[in-house]
Amino acid sequence: MDVVDQWSGRHAAALQEAMRATNEEFARRLGVAVRTVASWHASPSTVPRREMQRALDTLHEQVTPAERHRFTVLLRPEASAQAQALRVAIAIVARNGEVLLVCRRGDEPLSWGFPAGVVKPGGSSSAVAVQETLAETAVHCTVRQHLGTRIHPTTGVLASYEFCEYLAGELRNADPVENLDVAWVPIDSLTKFIPTERIYPPALAALEALA
Repeated sequence: MDVVDQWSGRHAAALQEAMRATNEEFARRLGVAVRTVASWHASPSTVPRREMQRALDTLHEQVTPAERHRFTVLLRPEASAQAQALRVAIAIVARNGEVLLVCRRGDEPLSWGFPAGVVKPGGSSSAVAVQETLAETAVHCTVRQHLGTRIHPTTGVLASYEFCEYLAGELRNADPVENLDVAWVPIDSLTKFIPTERIYPPALAALEALA
């Protein structure tokens, strides 16, 4: 049996696909929230926590030989291009010279980013951006401008960027299973949280115009 030295979001998503399981079914097998499974699709480079590494090890040991074979095939380099078919909506929410960030859980001490969620086939990027912002931070927002799309340089997924305006809501960590913290960060301090090279240039330009 092949052994996974370290599980990532990509490995977990491949195991789910090999099992032909829905997000709900896969979450139930692992004993986690459905949003956690969705986050692995949205951020394939994410490294789950150690207890989740163990749970994935156990599930991997329980799959059938056919499922294990599909899992191995899905992780081959030539199969990685399939990840680009996945579409993710990223919300850039601004308010009074600040931008909304979330800090994802994982092995990295601090991993800050923008609220984001997977766009299902036929779904709306702008709707997902608004819904995920509310689900993660309890903040209501509205999309003001679609900034564009790109193949994300880190995750390899198709990322759609939506520039949003704050409407209402007291900021709180509404998804503590997925996120360590949420914060309004001064726009001129954004690159202290996210390296400049990881920020979509049109998003950075739109924010800097408000700073």
